[in-house]
Amino acid sequence: MKKSIKILITSAAVVIVAAAAIWGLGFVYNRASEPQMIYLYPNTSEEAFADTLRVKLGKTGEKAWTVMSLLGVDLNRRVGAYRIEEGETPINIARRIRNGQQTPVKFTFNNVRTIEQFAERVSDRLMITKDEMLALLRDEKFCEKYGETPATMPAILFPDSYEFYWNVKPDRLIDELASYSKRFWTDERRRKAEALGLTPEEVVTVASIAEEESAKRDERGKIGRLYINRLQRGMPLQADPTVKFAIGDFGIRRITIEMTKYDSPYNTYRYAGLPPGPIRFVEKATIDNILNSEPSDYIYMCAKEDFSGYHNFAASYAEHCANARRYHIELNKRGVK
Repeated sequence: MKKSIKILITSAAVVIVAAAAIWGLGFVYNRASEPQMIYLYPNTSEEAFADTLRVKLGKTGEKAWTVMSLLGVDLNRRVGAYRIEEGETPINIARRIRNGQQTPVKFTFNNVRTIEQFAERVSDRLMITKDEMLALLRDEKFCEKYGETPATMPAILFPDSYEFYWNVKPDRLIDELASYSKRFWTDERRRKAEALGLTPEEVVTVASIAEEESAKRDERGKIGRLYINRLQRGMPLQADPTVKFAIGDFGIRRITIEMTKYDSPYNTYRYAGLPPGPIRFVEKATIDNILNSEPSDYIYMCAKEDFSGYHNFAASYAEHCANARRYHIELNKRGVK
């Protein structure tokens, strides 16, 4: 009986000492001096994580790790990103990490052409490797889940700013982006697409060509309508950006006749209709610009000879040739090849 009481007293003393240590570590002097992001990777050893806290937070980090050690923590179950705010105490830092209270991180992507570039953006910001992302987007069965193919998957991934936990799984990331796309395609937008004779994916593909054709947002709707006119008349699109995409060189400034012969389903000089999917990730505003574009008779376009970035549009081949002649004269004057 006396032995049991002795054990209880000893245990209570240990608890009291530990609690006192934690109290002192948490509230005396040391607090985070500035915001910091702490990343806890899978299979990180206790020594390595203690070093991370020390390097990022100095004495505050050391004391936070001491508190975590006293409380006990399974690091592999707490993988994630934690933003430490200015003024946070070691005990608060330790408690949040121990409880897995992650901080969402912002994932923004724009001006992306290929899935390779998209995968790089993902790997730069989240705990997903480029290869993991590419494997998923190239998996036909995975794409079928969304009614898409690997070629059309970019049509449901809209550039924007999102928030995710840093350790989000690749499939969960795509689920969230796809659900956002689904909400974007309201019944009204779908009706407008149907009136143009296009599916949502086809509208995005047209929009991707329009974005590559012009950096001027205020004329992308007109460009998209031009290509829809060509589709409706059964004319080949003959869109220069599709040749660049097919060849894989977006730096080409002047498309040659030889380039238009390049064998790829994306080359709209060689193959009729739209390419298999978008040639870049498209802004939502461009989609709306095309859905709301004014009807026109334009079926030809050529960059303006003033190199303003805008285009001359034409409904007849003769007018187009005159526009093209002026532009090519200026190209030759400037030595652009």
